[in-house]
Amino acid sequence: MTVPSLGDYIREQRESAQVSLRQLAKAAGVSNPYLSQIERGLKKPSAEILQQIAKGLRISAETLYVRAGILDEGHGASDVVAAVLADTSIGERHKRVLVDIYESFRAEHAAASLATTSAEKQAVRKASGARAIRTTGGTKKSAAAKTTAKKAARKSSTRRSS
Repeated sequence: MTVPSLGDYIREQRESAQVSLRQLAKAAGVSNPYLSQIERGLKKPSAEILQQIAKGLRISAETLYVRAGILDEGHGASDVVAAVLADTSIGERHKRVLVDIYESFRAEHAAASLATTSAEKQAVRKASGARAIRTTGGTKKSAAAKTTAKKAARKSSTRRSS
């Protein structure tokens, strides 16, 4: 079995995702000719371009970094990713989605762990889509926690009035 080059791998991923060269170039923010040269092995893209291509393909940027020789193969590998990739009961597209979701959670957690000020933490939560809502007691709760609390309060008041 031969290991495809970076360009071959990108082309395979693009074709399996049923994305045209033009669509991927637009999603990655690069020109069509430049992406074509990458796929043909004529150009070696930077890590930033690889990240944009990975985002456009909805695959792990780390996978492209390893293929490009930027990262060692063992870097970032985890039991979760290995288990998902080894699972024969789901297709390649679903595997990519699961790995992407897992990696986005890991990245979000890492960013939150690195944030030192409350302003930084709030910015990370805002960027990740989590909303903090100030309650009457002055504490912050997520929208889901607030809804759950309201439902519990309604149940409690209904029981008392019966």
